[in-house]
Amino acid sequence: MTNFSARAIDPTALKELRSIDDSGRRTVPVTDVEGGAPLRCCLRRSASGERIALVSYAPLRRWAAGRGVDPGAYDEQGPVFVHAEECGGPDGGAVPFAQAHRTLRRYSGEGRILGGRLVEPGGFEEGFAEAFADPAVAVVHVRAVEYGCFLYEVRKE
Repeated sequence: MTNFSARAIDPTALKELRSIDDSGRRTVPVTDVEGGAPLRCCLRRSASGERIALVSYAPLRRWAAGRGVDPGAYDEQGPVFVHAEECGGPDGGAVPFAQAHRTLRRYSGEGRILGGRLVEPGGFEEGFAEAFADPAVAVVHVRAVEYGCFLYEVRKE
């Protein structure tokens, strides 16, 4: 991506999530028989036979805590897939999970939502450029349209 970077879940957060997730539940690894789960640790789809876990993750809460702000009612948590054990992380390159429609949610430095936009395949660069053209935007969350699940966050480089 030009001037923007997709960020997988932070390694420190992943270590915590692989034990106890953000809802306080113990993580239960499983073998992914079918493959295809969107992994938020390495920003790729799982392969059949990989050990993964579905965990509850609060991306805005964790981001806001790192900035010393309170996202208030915009704090939310939801299910995400991660490798059950450490992995190599993202390999960089293309925008992950860009083969389908996605929603870009914009947040201020105070953790308040500033709006969103539906993006079609091929429109991600334009969507990120539009979002970050607003100086109030501090972070963008990319979410799946189908379930609203968090996929990854994007920040200006």
